[in-house]
Amino acid sequence: MRHGKKVNHLGRTDSHRKAMLANMASSLIKHKRISTTLAKAKALRTYVEPLITKSKSDTTHSRRIVFGYLQDKETVTELFRDVAAKVANRPGGYTRIIKLNNRLGDNAEMALIELVDYNEVYGKEAEAAEKKTTRRGRSKAKKSDTPAAKTEEVKAEEVVEEAPAAEEAKEDKGE
Repeated sequence: MRHGKKVNHLGRTDSHRKAMLANMASSLIKHKRISTTLAKAKALRTYVEPLITKSKSDTTHSRRIVFGYLQDKETVTELFRDVAAKVANRPGGYTRIIKLNNRLGDNAEMALIELVDYNEVYGKEAEAAEKKTTRRGRSKAKKSDTPAAKTEEVKAEEVVEEAPAAEEAKEDKGE
């Protein structure tokens, strides 16, 4: 029985799986999004999110721990410099998995895994949703102060001003 064994071995030996996840994590940090199978994306999420959390505290100890997992200097520096600055106030959930169509060759479930803070498409929709205001629950008394009521007042003032001008025009014709 598999009680308490949550690791998906992905049909690989331990050393192969660790090397593959390290390479995928490096690619994810460098390119901010990668396309892979759904099972690998889920395994990568559990692998890379603790590393991103470690990168929030920029100490020599945390850099060495992360380097032990990734084995790539450039990736570690980018993680601690750029990615950690973007996710500094986020309390977890640094990656997003989006399911794609199945792969043509073997019908494997494909997915896109990306860093949440680096996606421009979802950020624009969220900003637009925040700007939208609701119109429910307003009383009718407040509606009298609307711009429409103010324009009616302005039109009434214009009519009063136009009346003397019309009288002056009549006087000019009569003379």
